[in-house]
Amino acid sequence: MREYIIERLIHLIPVLFGITFLTFALTYFSPGDPAVIMLSATGITPSPELVQQVREDLGLNKPFLIQYLHWLTGVFRGDFGISYKYSKPVLELIVSSLPATFKLAGASLFMMMVIALPLSIISALHRNKALDYIIRVISFFGISMPGFWVGLLLIYIFSIKLKILPVMGDTGWTSIIMPAATLTIAMASKYTRQLRASILEEISQDYVIGAKARGVKERVILLKHVLQSSLLSIVTLLGLSLGSLLGGTAIVETIFSWPGVGKLAIEAIFSRDYPLIQGYVVWMTVIYVLINMVVDISYYFLDPRIRLEKRA
Repeated sequence: MREYIIERLIHLIPVLFGITFLTFALTYFSPGDPAVIMLSATGITPSPELVQQVREDLGLNKPFLIQYLHWLTGVFRGDFGISYKYSKPVLELIVSSLPATFKLAGASLFMMMVIALPLSIISALHRNKALDYIIRVISFFGISMPGFWVGLLLIYIFSIKLKILPVMGDTGWTSIIMPAATLTIAMASKYTRQLRASILEEISQDYVIGAKARGVKERVILLKHVLQSSLLSIVTLLGLSLGSLLGGTAIVETIFSWPGVGKLAIEAIFSRDYPLIQGYVVWMTVIYVLINMVVDISYYFLDPRIRLEKRA
């Protein structure tokens, strides 16, 4: 087991280095002088002498690789620089926004599984029947609808017309319903179809046909065998969903003014706050990579074939 984890960690090292290099390179070659942007954000008129002084203080007049190594060294120490817009450490801003994003991602993930898992089972058990067609059509429309449009539609119905849910901010448990539902609709529709396909594949296996021939009840076969064999697919979907939620909630957080890292990243992009953009990309990459590693390690416990292969 320890060797398996070490192997996965070794594979992650070049990925993380590649992401940091690309992130720094993209911001380095972006148009605009960071010294001018930093001075303008603080309300100071960027005179040529002052710009030159700031460039020297920040090391912006050094070669690209020297700047990258200096920034990477700071990243290893937890120093992502100072935000141009907020004049605060980038790490402090990201850490203070992460709980709201985790809260939104957790609520969306829970709602997605509550919807997708039962619907996929019902759809698979009623294959090519009326109920199956209804679920598939609904899931098709759910996948097709853009997230920002769903969010605006929910605001119009439940906030403007019915006036039962708050529009913006994290003001209580009711404020998370609409942003979480916006993220859930597309995810639940997508994973209902994927889990349905996985369950149908398992149902067609020989061991299921043999169990039915021996008179085992269909409910027992589904709960004790089919779902257990589909655990790898379910765990994979959960891992991918959590990773995409943590890194892909920017539009929804902006629409609902949810105080998470996605909204923080959008504000950083519009204000060209390069240190904050770099910190956001690195943090989201690390979180996404760690989640994928946890999913890979879970395969070791869920799939005996992986354990046997490692022992061999």
